[in-house]
Order: sequence, then structure tokens, then C-alpha cells
Amino acid sequence: MAATTGDELMDTLTQQIKARAVELGFDLVGVAPISNAPNADAFEDWLAHGYEGEMAYMARNVEKRRHPGHVLSGARSLVAVALNYKQPDDELLVDSPIHGRVAQYARGIDYHDLMNDRLDSLLISIKELADIPVRGKVYVDTGPVLERDFAVLAGLGWYGKHTNLINRNMGSWFLIGEILIDLELTYDKKATDHCGTCTRCIEACPTDAITEPYVVDARRCISYLTIELKGAIPEQLRTGLGNHVFGCDDCQDVCPWNRRAPEAQEPAFKATHITDHPSLVKLLRLTTEDFRANFKGSPIKRTKRRGLLRNVAIALGNSNDTEVVQPLIGALDDEEPLVRQHAAWALGRLRTQEAHCALNQAKAGEEDPDVLDQINLAISEYP
Repeated sequence: MAATTGDELMDTLTQQIKARAVELGFDLVGVAPISNAPNADAFEDWLAHGYEGEMAYMARNVEKRRHPGHVLSGARSLVAVALNYKQPDDELLVDSPIHGRVAQYARGIDYHDLMNDRLDSLLISIKELADIPVRGKVYVDTGPVLERDFAVLAGLGWYGKHTNLINRNMGSWFLIGEILIDLELTYDKKATDHCGTCTRCIEACPTDAITEPYVVDARRCISYLTIELKGAIPEQLRTGLGNHVFGCDDCQDVCPWNRRAPEAQEPAFKATHITDHPSLVKLLRLTTEDFRANFKGSPIKRTKRRGLLRNVAIALGNSNDTEVVQPLIGALDDEEPLVRQHAAWALGRLRTQEAHCALNQAKAGEEDPDVLDQINLAISEYP
């Protein structure tokens, strides 16, 4: 009987790791060799343009992002996984200007904890299967790794022109995570680009955030504006937000590769009563205690109450529905200046006599300079 070769053992171990990843609930798994990140130069050029906005963490550890060997000394392989979060196609049935839109990935629980726990389990399995000492690091969207680069190398998908990864079978509705390990494995083929001449994602972006194919100016992106940006949203971009209150899927909604994308089997991503096209008026009336109770374990807690209600006020201002004037008037007394500022903007957009009177009354008692400036601008919208 012929002896088992090293390559055969490596192939067997790789297949066992992939099988274990599927057992843990991941929808895709691939393996890439550790190397210089293919798009490291493009990433640094992106930073040089200031496209990261207030995401200062993106500019840290640039050298580590260039090569994962600076993250885990002796790293040889990266195991990339993907988890489908696609929800039912019900937008056209329930979408209305007085109900908020929440990005599909954020309608259930926070994916970071879910995927981290499973990747930790996968790393334990790798150590057991290898039967030799193995060092590894687990990351889900938080480490200094250009993870999309390596997901492409691992065959999970290609860069779409909206910069999300696209898989031929799953579309772009998936989240990725990775394990760096100091163990050589059998590597998958790099995914190839299948976007062709399509530019639907670029044309669909309401704020023109996709400045050219494969380049997104985060400072204009609705996901950045509604989640990462902590202060006032630039006034020239507010109408583009429509009724988005946390994240945005517009560029993915129009992608042809998403037409037949399967729905997620993971129940953790299912919408809750407060994320399933919520009433904007109800959201605007959330107290601090209500916010904490409703969004415990949700990605939405990241915005804090003031950030979410800022987004809600903008959405109400974009609704063109004068029935929401009274709730917005109530928000002029909110404890958070950021909420009062954006409520004033919304009332300036709706232009009713009731709103005009309320703005003048609020002006008399307002002390915050940013809120006062917005109130004066809002009043100037009236003839």
C-alpha cells in the first residue's frame, strides 16, 4: 500500500476544516495563502482621499493591513467564511415614507457575536484536527486585515462595483469573517469578476457615493451617514437618505446577481417588531430606556438613541406628510441637541403654519448654537 503523502494529508485536513465550517452554519468557506493584500495600494489611496471620513480606525495599522503576517507572526493560511443574511423580498409591499428602512443585516441580532463564537469553535476544531500545535486569530469585521481581498483569493466572491463581494450563487447578501493560522493548507482558486459592463449599483446610489467603479466615498454613503457619522448629517445629503434610518441596501437591491439569491436560513437575522419597517413616529418617541430595551443585542444600538432619532427626523422631513408635524414639534424639546437640530430641519421641509409657529417658539428658548442656526435656516424656508 502506498504511503499517504504530505499533500494528501493537507488536502484531507483542508476538507475536514471546510466540512466543520458548514456544520457550524457557515454558507461559504474557502482558504487563501497569506500574502500581501492585493488591493493594499488602492486602500491607501482611498485613505489619501479622505474617503474614510470619521472612521479613524481605518487609518491605523496600515502596515498590518498590507500583510496579515504582521497580525499573526508566521501566518500561512487564511480561512474565509461567509454567512447569508438575505431576508424576504417584501420592500415593495410595506415600504412607505412614514416607515423606516433598516439594512437587512441589521434587522436581527448583531452578527459580530454570532460569527465570532462560531469562528472560535472552528479554530478549536482546526487545532484538534491538525493534531499539532496551531496558532490562530479570529476576526469579524474588526481586525487590521483587508478581509475582502483574501475572501476573493479564497474564492468566496469578487469585488462588485459597489465594493461589496458578490458570489455567483449567493449574490452579495453575506457577511464575512476569517481565521489566520500558522498552518499550510490546500488553497482555493481566486474568484473572477463577473460584473461586466453593468453599472446599476452606481446609478442607484441616492447620494452618488460610488465615485467610480470599485470606489466608494464613505462620507457620502448612507450606511456611513446613518451609522458611523456621530454628528450632524451634511444638509446637502439629507434628502438622499429618503426613509433609511440605519444602513442602506440600494446598491445591492438592483444588482442582477441578487435576483435569485437564496434567503438566509439563520434565524438570528430575522427582523424584530422594531426593525421590520418601523413606524417613524414611534421611533421618534423612544425614550432612552425604550431605546435600550428595544435594541439590546441589535447592531442599531451602535448609533445610540441620538443617532437613530437624528436619522428618523430626516426621514420624516423627507416624507412630505404633514401628519408628522406634531411629533417633530415634540422633538424640538428633546434632551439631545442633535435630535432638536434635525427635527428643526424636517419642520423647515414640511412648511406648515403649525410648524412655522413652533420653530419661532423654539427659537426663543434654544441655547445651542447649532440648533439655533438650523432653526433660523428652517424659518427662512417659509415665505
